[in-house]
Amino acid sequence: MTTKNAASILTSLSLRRGSAAAPGAPQRKRRWTRWVIGALVLAGIAAFVLAPRPVEVAAASVVSTTPSQQDALLTASGYVVAQRRAAVASKATGRLVELKVREGSEVKRGELIARIDSSDMLAAIAAAQAALAQARVGVAQADASALQAAAGVRQAQVELGNAEAELVRAQGLKDSGFTSPQALDAVQRRVDAARSALASAQAGVASAVAARNQAEAGVVLAQAQIKVQEVNLNNTEIRAPFDGVVLNKNANVGDMITPFSSASGTSGAVVTMADMATLEVEADVSESKVALVKVDQPVEITLDAFPELRLRGSVSRIVPTVDRAKATVMTKVRFDQLDPRILPEMSAKVSLLARRPSDADLQAVLAVNPRALTQRGGKTVVLRITKDDSVEVIEVERLRRMGDMVELRSLPAMSGAMAADPAGQAGSSGGAANSTATGLAGGAASSAASGAVAANVGPVPSTSALKSGDRVVLDADAKLQAGMKVKIAAPGGGK
Repeated sequence: MTTKNAASILTSLSLRRGSAAAPGAPQRKRRWTRWVIGALVLAGIAAFVLAPRPVEVAAASVVSTTPSQQDALLTASGYVVAQRRAAVASKATGRLVELKVREGSEVKRGELIARIDSSDMLAAIAAAQAALAQARVGVAQADASALQAAAGVRQAQVELGNAEAELVRAQGLKDSGFTSPQALDAVQRRVDAARSALASAQAGVASAVAARNQAEAGVVLAQAQIKVQEVNLNNTEIRAPFDGVVLNKNANVGDMITPFSSASGTSGAVVTMADMATLEVEADVSESKVALVKVDQPVEITLDAFPELRLRGSVSRIVPTVDRAKATVMTKVRFDQLDPRILPEMSAKVSLLARRPSDADLQAVLAVNPRALTQRGGKTVVLRITKDDSVEVIEVERLRRMGDMVELRSLPAMSGAMAADPAGQAGSSGGAANSTATGLAGGAASSAASGAVAANVGPVPSTSALKSGDRVVLDADAKLQAGMKVKIAAPGGGK
C-alpha cells in the first residue's frame, strides 16, 4: 500500500465519521434556540406586566397674574393710538428733491423734513426784485422831475411878480401922460406871459408828483410780489408741525407733490408723524358694561408685545357714541407714565379697577388652582409634570388667596427624602377630593407601584423653579411619587 492510498483511506474514514455525527448536532442547536427565544418572550411578558403604567391624572397650569386683577371690574381690548397725529404735506406743487427723514426719525417742531423743487419760485423772486429796482429808479426820476418843476414854478413866480410890478408903474406913468398906451400894452403882455409860464410850471409839478406816485405804486407792487414768492419759496420746505416721530414715509425723491394729491401720479402727504407724548389706549367697552366706567377711574394696562409689562393709567374720556356693528363704546385711557417701548397701534388690554393699584399690586406673581397643593412630609408641594410626562415634586409656599386661585412661591430644591416620601406618610391636600388617578390594574400593578415608590428613594431634586405655564397635577394621590409617569386625562382640565 502506497502512501497515497493510505491517505485516501484515512480521508474516507474521516468523512464517514463526520456523516455519522451530523444528525444529532442540529437537533441540539434547535433545542437551545427554542429555549433562548422562550426566555426572551417570557422576559418581555414579565417586563410588560410588571412595568408601571402611566397614571391618569387631571392637570392645571401655573399662571402669572397680578394682585391688582382681584380689583378688576371688567376687561376691555383696544389699541395704542397717538392722539396728536399728522399727515405732513406740502402747500406747493413740485418735484420732491430732498427727503431728510425716514421711518422712526425723531423730529423737533420746525425741523426741515423735505424740500421740493424751488427753481420757479427763485426765478419769480428775481423778476420781482428787478421790477422793484426799476420802480425805485422811476421814483428817483419822478423826484428829480418834481424838483425841476418846483424850480420852474419859483422862477415863474418871480417873473410874474416883476411883470406885475412893472405893469403897475406903467399904468401910473400912463395916467400921468409919461408913457404911451403901446408901452402899457407891452408890459401887460409880459405879465400875461409870466402868468402862463407859472401855470405851466405848476402843471409840471403836478405831473412830476403823479409820476412819483406811480413809481411808488410800482415799488409797492414789486415788494408784494417778492413777499408772495418768498411765501411760495417757504412752502417748498416741508417742516415738522410739532415734536414727534416719523411713522410712515409716503413719498420718495423724484415724486411729484401736490397739496391735496389731486392730480394722477402725484403724492399728497410726504410723511406721517405722531406725537409720542400723546399716546393713549382706545379700548372698546361693551355697552352693557359702560355704566361701570367713570372718568379718572384707575386702570391696569398690559401690552400683547410685552405681557410682563404692567402699567398704571386712568380713564381719560368716554366717547359719547356707540358702535352699532360691535355694540361697544370707545373709552380712551391715558398712561400715568409712558414707557419708551410703547408704540402706536400696539394691541393692549385694559382692566378697569375698583381702586388705584400700588407698585406691589402690579408685580407679577404665580398662582395656581388650590387643588394642585398637597402635603408631603409636612410640607406644601405641587407635583409638576415634566416634558417627558414624569412627576417632579416642587416645594412651595402658599400665600394669599386670589379669587379662585392661590398665590404661591417655589422654594429651593427639595431634599431626596422629601421628594421620595413613602405613600404611608403622605397626606392629602386639606379637604381636597380624592385622587383622580386610576391607579395600576391588578395585583401585578400594585406590586409595580410599590416597586416604583421604592425605586424613588434617594435624591430627586427639582430641576428648576416653578414658572408660569408649568403643568401641575390636581388632587394628587398619595401613591403618586417623583419620577412616576403620568397621562393627562383632560388637557387644561380643572383650571
